[in-house]
Amino acid sequence: MSRYSSLKQFIAGAKEVFVKGPVALIFIEDDVEIGTTVRHHIDCGFKHVIAMMPDAFDLPTDLVDIVHRVSYDLTCDGRLEEAVNQVVAAAPDIWFYYCYNAEYLFYPFCETRSVGEMIGFNAEERRASVMTYVVDLYADDLETFPNAVSLEHAHMDRSGYYALARMKPGTTWPEERQLDFFGGLRWRYEEHVTEASRKIDRVALFKSQKGLQLRANHTFNVPEYNTYACEWHHNLSAAIMSFRTAKALKRNPGSSFDIQTFKWHNSAPFEWHSRQLLDLGLMEPGQWF
Repeated sequence: MSRYSSLKQFIAGAKEVFVKGPVALIFIEDDVEIGTTVRHHIDCGFKHVIAMMPDAFDLPTDLVDIVHRVSYDLTCDGRLEEAVNQVVAAAPDIWFYYCYNAEYLFYPFCETRSVGEMIGFNAEERRASVMTYVVDLYADDLETFPNAVSLEHAHMDRSGYYALARMKPGTTWPEERQLDFFGGLRWRYEEHVTEASRKIDRVALFKSQKGLQLRANHTFNVPEYNTYACEWHHNLSAAIMSFRTAKALKRNPGSSFDIQTFKWHNSAPFEWHSRQLLDLGLMEPGQWF
């Protein structure tokens, strides 16, 4: 695959990427688990995987020829939304997905079905987006894994998730079929997390269209994209298993020294299987069997 020196060059030169989806945009913030993140999403069945990453980081050699690499710096606020919106504007009518490094997409029956099959079913239900929930992962032993990342010793919270009504801006009326979801490390350590960053819902799988805009809170400017279900029944949803919050809490001096372990009585080893997430109610199969 090709390497691009800028997002502008990528959009102008990678026309084949915008012919058929789904396309995965992986935003790389640091050098943690770059290879496993990219490989996981290749295995999901994305037609193209785009690594948006600074020049300072290395892409594993086995991925150089199968991934589009775009030089991109995420250090300033709003850079992710800026990139997604530019790509959406250049490629309407394509299914996209976005995540960060050390995040892993899981959806119902993902062990035997591709992400394309899941999106195909969702499209038959006249849905242009898939609600995803960011479920925090963390290493069980922070002395052994000081950055809180370990795939082999990954743990998650098996309870403590909840939802609140999402109000229409400037009113006390709830949005239709929209909720703000909370839980995981952002809930347990909320004193170290800004209010704007506490919710765990993210519309990470979506079909682009003219005028669609991703906003800073991981929602879109088209209200129906932000709904967890259609009007007539429940729809499928997915989970993004993420070390991102654990990394940040251990990297930030303001919280790192307050946290000796992320484990608590509701911790459980993550089994790296969609059945565990379905059993815990952290994603929904809808009518897909």
